Amino acid sequence: MGLLQSSSSSSRVAWVLLLLLLCFCELPFRAHGGGSRKLYIAYLGHVKHDDPNDVVASHHDLLTTLLQSKEESLASVVYNYKHGFSGFAAMLTTEQAKELAEFPEVISVQPSKRHTPTTTRSWDFLGLNHQMMGSDMLHGSNSGGEDVIIGVIDTGIWPESRSFNDAGYGPVPSRWKGKCQVGHDWGSTNCSRKIIGARFYSAGVPDQFLETDSLSPRDHNGHGTHCASTAAGSAVEAASFHGLAKGVARGGATRARIAVYKSFWGLGFGNTATVLAAIDDAIHDGVDVLSMSFGVDENSFGVLHAVQKGITVVYAGGNEGPRPQTVRNGAPWAITVAASKIDRSFPTMITLGSKQQIVGQSLYYRGKNSSKSSSGFKVLVVPVSCDMEILNGTDVKGQILFCTMQPGDQDVFQQSSQYVRDGGGSGVIFAQYTTDLSFTALDVCKGIACVLVDLDIGKKIASYMDDASSSPMVKIEPARTITGKETLAPKVAMFSSRGPSPDYPAIIKPDIAAPGVNILAAKENSYAILSGTSMAAPHVAGVVALLKALHPNWSSAAIKSAIVTTAHTTDEHGMPLLAGGLPR
Repeated sequence: MGLLQSSSSSSRVAWVLLLLLLCFCELPFRAHGGGSRKLYIAYLGHVKHDDPNDVVASHHDLLTTLLQSKEESLASVVYNYKHGFSGFAAMLTTEQAKELAEFPEVISVQPSKRHTPTTTRSWDFLGLNHQMMGSDMLHGSNSGGEDVIIGVIDTGIWPESRSFNDAGYGPVPSRWKGKCQVGHDWGSTNCSRKIIGARFYSAGVPDQFLETDSLSPRDHNGHGTHCASTAAGSAVEAASFHGLAKGVARGGATRARIAVYKSFWGLGFGNTATVLAAIDDAIHDGVDVLSMSFGVDENSFGVLHAVQKGITVVYAGGNEGPRPQTVRNGAPWAITVAASKIDRSFPTMITLGSKQQIVGQSLYYRGKNSSKSSSGFKVLVVPVSCDMEILNGTDVKGQILFCTMQPGDQDVFQQSSQYVRDGGGSGVIFAQYTTDLSFTALDVCKGIACVLVDLDIGKKIASYMDDASSSPMVKIEPARTITGKETLAPKVAMFSSRGPSPDYPAIIKPDIAAPGVNILAAKENSYAILSGTSMAAPHVAGVVALLKALHPNWSSAAIKSAIVTTAHTTDEHGMPLLAGGLPR
């Protein structure tokens, strides 16, 4: 989603195979003169014409000179960037791209790369009560980010969610120059005084990804809706995920406006070309903040131009921790966000056949139609390995699987959960170094219990199984919600990418950490708990909106400085903040 690890709707295995088969950046296209074509981004710097049409004409003149054909020039262009900066995305051969890079007015030509997009308690934890929105840091501001416009570049939005209710809002700010782009399942009435604009970018996206989505700003993935409601969702009473994390779901800037730029499709396909088109339009439309929960490996010149226009850009830092030098989005002019835990956990009682009770963590719930037999003791199965090649063929029907994982091994988590679900099993208990793992496989775990325990508890389970005189048995109770100082928080999540930046090693990155573990926010007409730096970035975007409302003349640098220099460096017990890591 989540960096779309946080909201994949199918197993990671299927997702990876799909990407290997369909990655657009490697699809060959035959050019008229021979040779395969790929999508390239040509960057020409600042806009040199007042009229966007003149900018577009200059792009085609340049390409006509290169391709020796006006018709081929028009056919090759996928996007023109003409508002915040000058450039274009076009289908070119490798030789054509090299020739184009030699033109004096061209700054760079690079292949378009693939990108993937990376609450009740969290805002209370940050000290922003929804009834008294101010905090000491914000000097008592209670505007809720009134009329600040947050642009969300993501998988779209679900406008019917209660989190986007526009009751009590005044007219759309007169400075807004955006539009409501209609589509297959999106009409002009889907925009509102809350969602004031919506666009989508499907050009250059393979049909295979579009077929699982709709040609509109509507979010059939869930990632974009979750992020938008975290940043600027209206307050919704009694929201929960099947009774877990129950409370008031809201964004940080509850009165801010939302502008949607759908640049990611299906399970999360996006590329440089679609993202740059969204940034270019966002600059033109007049957004104040850009929330971008996805990872890029190269510096985006579009972000630089957005910041130069006074837009504060907030990026997710990536979910590839705890290894060093894995942080994404290291541009010094943007705010890069790490993910941290909050003081909420979901303890799950496990009872062994010996009557010994131990506690794990899960989001397990029993549906309304669950039978009484689903709540009793089940046979506990321990395969030689939970690797799919070895696990395949193991009978798990009606049983609970016990697996030991390496830290952060999402493949085992996803694959074995799917195997148990497909095989009619009741659940999986995962033992690993830490229970600090994002619950990213909720769809895989529907109908079964996916419980995490640490290695010490895992040893107790293994010891019980060794001593059991007959078939080992186990019973798993539904999870509960616990908040308060019993949970060590804040703490940087193990999955959160670490610095220093591989591109800018002298620049400290990430800039800030924000709640990103098990965050409740909107997904379609309901609410979901997701994790990732994707969830952390919109928390910061919401704070930026509050600061913009309070200090409209502050520059992006001033806002970034205010956030970074006032951040806490100790936990609730006054101890230095910790970060989840691998065992030594």
